[in-house]
This record gives sequence, structure tokens and C-alpha cells, in this order.
Amino acid sequence: MPSLNIFQDDAFSLASLTAAVQNVPYQPGRIGQSGIFSEDGINTLDVYVESENGVLQLVPVGQRGTPAKPIAHETRVARSFRVPHLPVDDLLTADSILGVRSFGAESELETVAKVVAKRLAPMRNSLEYTLESHRLAAIMGTYYSAQGAAVSLFDEFGVTQQTVAMALGTDSTKVRARCLELLEKTEDALGGLSFTGVHAYCGKDFWTKLIEHPALKDTVLNTAMAASLREDPRQVVEYGGVTWERYRGTSAVKVPDAEAFAFPVGVPDLFITRFAPADYVETVGTIGQRIYAKQWNTEGDKAIKLEAQMNPLNICTRPRASIKLTTN
Repeated sequence: MPSLNIFQDDAFSLASLTAAVQNVPYQPGRIGQSGIFSEDGINTLDVYVESENGVLQLVPVGQRGTPAKPIAHETRVARSFRVPHLPVDDLLTADSILGVRSFGAESELETVAKVVAKRLAPMRNSLEYTLESHRLAAIMGTYYSAQGAAVSLFDEFGVTQQTVAMALGTDSTKVRARCLELLEKTEDALGGLSFTGVHAYCGKDFWTKLIEHPALKDTVLNTAMAASLREDPRQVVEYGGVTWERYRGTSAVKVPDAEAFAFPVGVPDLFITRFAPADYVETVGTIGQRIYAKQWNTEGDKAIKLEAQMNPLNICTRPRASIKLTTN
């Protein structure tokens, strides 16, 4: 009969469970798949960012107790962002372990490990779904603070969000001209930095009006792309120097229906994710990992508490370069 003492095995240590939860298959969502956020771990709870003329620049992390990097110019402002903490837990009771082993089939360790893996999978998926939500928020110009509040990056750094009214509800709108306006505003936001293209995530109503607009029917739908769009109207469309994509969201994580958000691609560290260490004694001073998992006995040894956590900060380092588009 399996015993809760089995959790003292090295297979259920912080390192082993963290490795296990990181190997759990997951569907991170479109933004996670795209790779537009550069990921890195840090060994502190704060990310320091400099702002000069609305441009955010990462400040190198220094050692605790050493002098901070001086501000070289009066117009520069340095701000710190505390990394939010995202924990999720589950309870593995003694009754849930008893009787799980088929006679002569597996060892107790192998069987209990499978039970733990089944519990870790939905925990990881919830954390990845939350990460996708935070990244979409960063694209739209906000970030999540350590208190869980959505804070405007534009208000935080005293800049104004750029917008383009696409006027897709009017058949005579010169959509290519609106795309040119978008590209010019992107250039303005980046200064002298080069970029390889512009990508836009579209809400469902925006997407429908875009692909049904006569301007696109007269051009895109007369190309090789027309066949794929006739078969599946959810395909990506390239038009006016912009790659347009329908963002498939949920009721909780979505681009507003009548809006789209466009951003340049090929710009290093435009969107960043920084992972801080977990709040465990054994992770102090270590570089943060994407996700952690840990277990410990509850009072009276009646159950095992499983916890998975993520500590990610997601921001756009040049918020004016992420441009809001409307159908009107």
C-alpha cells in the first residue's frame, strides 16, 4: 500500500518536481507560440527600466549592496517593476493515493509519480494561460503589478498611446493609405531603429470587416492567398506592409472585438518576459526559472500539498510602438 512517506524520495524534491512540471505538455496560446517575447531569468524580485523620451531601456541587474547605475541625463527616469507572483496549488490526500497501484504492475513510486503528474498538468496549463493573458495585456499597453492590478504603461511613463482609425466600415476607405499611416507611426515610435515588418492581432469584428473590405477583395483575394481565404477565413493576411492575424481568444483573454493592435517585429527586446525566483528558501540568489513545483506534508500528515508557481513580468519596452487600431 502506498505511503505518504514516499514523498521523501528525491523524485519529489523541488528540483525534480520543477523539472517534471516543465516537461508537462501545454498549449501556450498564440503569443507564446510566436516567440515575440524575449525570455530570461533574473535573481531579484524587481526589474529596473530606464525611460528617456518615452523609450524604455532595461537597466542591468546589479549585485545587492553595490552602488546603483547612475542616471546619466536629466531627462532619464529609472523605475522599478516588482515581478508578480502567480501561485496555484492542489491537495493530494491519502485517499487519492490508496489503491491506485494495479497488482504486480508498477512500483509505488512509479504509480504515485503518475498521480502527481496528472495533478501538475492542469496547474501548469492554468499558469501558461495566465502568462498568455499578461503578454496580450503588454501588447495592448498594460502590465500586471505585484498587487495584481493592470497598470497602463503609457500612464506609467507619461507617453500617449498611438492610434489609427482604419475606417473599415466605409467601402471607399483607402486602406493602404491607413496602413501607410500605421507604418509611419511605427517608424516614429522606434526612432532610428530598424524593423523587419509589422504584425497585427485583430479582434473578431475587426478581422471580419478587414477581410470583407473591397480594398482587400480587389487585391489580396486576386492573389494566390485568395484560395486559402475562401476555404478558411481565419488565415493570416498580408496587406499594406502589415501581417494581419485573427487572434483567437476566450471570454477572459481576447483582443477587443472592434480593435486590433499592431507592433513592429525584428526589434530586440521590444517585448520582454523576466522570470523571478520562487519564494522558497532554496531558490534565494538563484536565477528565476519559467515555472516551479513543490510539495510538502499538511498538518497531521493527512495530505500532500502540491504547489506550482510562476513569477513573470511582461512589459513592452517601447509602448508607443504598439499601436491601437479601430474599425471606425
